[in-house]
Parts: sequence; structure tokens; C-alpha cells
Amino acid sequence: MSLNPNLPLVYHPNYSFSFDPKHRFVMSKFAQLYQHVKTLGLAGSNITEPPHGSVEELEIVHCENYIHDLWHNRLDERAMRRIGLPWSQALMNRTFTAPLGTLQTARLALKNGLACHLAGGTHHAHSDFGSGFCMVNDLAFTAQTLIQNREVTNVLIFDLDVHQGDGTAAMLAHQPYAFTCSIHCEKNFPFRKSPSDLDIGLANNMQDAEYLGIVDDTLQFLLNELNPDLVLYDAGVDIWQEDGLGKLDISWQGIEKRDHLVLKRCLANNTPVATVIGGGYDRDHQRLAKRHGIVIEQAASF
Repeated sequence: MSLNPNLPLVYHPNYSFSFDPKHRFVMSKFAQLYQHVKTLGLAGSNITEPPHGSVEELEIVHCENYIHDLWHNRLDERAMRRIGLPWSQALMNRTFTAPLGTLQTARLALKNGLACHLAGGTHHAHSDFGSGFCMVNDLAFTAQTLIQNREVTNVLIFDLDVHQGDGTAAMLAHQPYAFTCSIHCEKNFPFRKSPSDLDIGLANNMQDAEYLGIVDDTLQFLLNELNPDLVLYDAGVDIWQEDGLGKLDISWQGIEKRDHLVLKRCLANNTPVATVIGGGYDRDHQRLAKRHGIVIEQAASF
């Protein structure tokens, strides 16, 4: 498979920093993903570095008090426990940069048809609280910014992380020009789900053929119904059969087929698509980086 070295990619070195290697959340995966992409010959002049986002910019979707308290380390212990990550200035730097990275990826996709972010998919962050390793919602931020600036008329957020995109659903519930679709494992986190415009809850241990059929049918239907100006694709790899937090039984090849299928359908419909990596959990950090690299390899194959 020959890969396109000009595929637009977005990455910032502050995405990974010194962090407990035994923590469930693998903070090193972003830097390792960048290294993996580099070995594939895909990290040259095609890499764009996003700017650091300001507290004010993120108020477009987040409550002023929450976002200020988060940045200044004023959230109480319970709120931080719900997020599941220990506060640090390095964590804030990455948290306030990554949403700008997804926005930049979306703009590159609108210009080039396809672009990939080497981070993103923090779909459990709500307007006034963080949850499940997510503090700021890059998907809601990007959709709202593009719609408000009239850069797009409508956006489809196609979320295939194994966990339901509750924060994105709640934050965009009253935004008529953003359509949220989440295809996830039903009996998994979050246990209290916020209704998306379309939710498809999957049974535990679902395998490739059934899963790929659901993804394909759903995406084709939505592209026909909505004809979106942009698809924000959350390519979560926690659907993998050996993922620590997954509960589905999707093979490595199943993930490759899924990502190829999603990108192929969007491009055949002349719909620009911006990808984010979403969730993925693994004690083997290098293997996790390669798993997150699948969507980038598939994008570079077009």
C-alpha cells in the first residue's frame, strides 16, 4: 500500500509530557504516535502545529467558571476525581492546545478533503465539568466554532469510540446545524448517557461483520440525509478485542476495514472528513500508538 506523504496532519509536542507510565491513561501515546507516523514517512512538511488555545476561546462551548477554575487549578477534589487525571501545568498546556488542533484539522479537511489530528476526541467533557479523562471538548468546540463563523452550514460528528459521546451530545443538543451520532458499546462507560441525535448501542462482544455492517449502513444513511459540509470522525480504537476498557470483540483488521470504509464513504460523497484518534487503552504503549496510527495509514492510502 503506497502512502500519500502530503496528507495534512496536525500535532503539537506538548501533547505528551512526563506522566505516570502505569496510569490507565497513556499520556505518551501522542508522542509515540508521532514517532510511528514518522517511521511510515508521513511526518514532514505536511505537519501543522496548532496554537495554544485561550480560556476565552473555549468559552464558546464551556462555562466561564469551569474553564477558568480548570486552568487555575481551582476545581475541587471531587471534580478532579471525575476527570481522572492529576492537575499539572503541562496537562493544562496540552488540554488547551488540542481543541485548536482539532479545529485546525477540520479547516485543513475543508481545504484538502481529508486531514488527521494526532490527538482529539475528548467527548466526555461537558460544558461545566470534565469526565473520563476529558476536560475540554474538542469536537463540540470545533463544530460550534465553524458553524458560528459560517465556515460550514452543517457538521456531522460520527463518533465510533467504544464509549458513548455524552459530553458532545449534551453540548450540541441545541445546535441545529451539528448532528451527533454515537455508535458505542451500550453496557460501558458512561453509565448515564446523554442522548445524541442518533445513538446506536452495541451488545458486548460484537464481532467484525455485524459491527462493520452497522457502521456502513448508518454512515451511508446520514450522508444521504444530511449531506454535511464536514464529517468530524472520532476513530476510537478502544473497540479492539484486547482493549483494557473495550468490551467489544473487533479485530485489528476490523479497525482497518472500519476506518477505510468511513473515509471511502465520505470521500465518495465529496464530504470533507477530519479525523481524531479518540480512546484506546493498553499496557503496551507502542502497540497502542500503532493502533491509533491505523486511521492515519488508511487516510494516507487515498
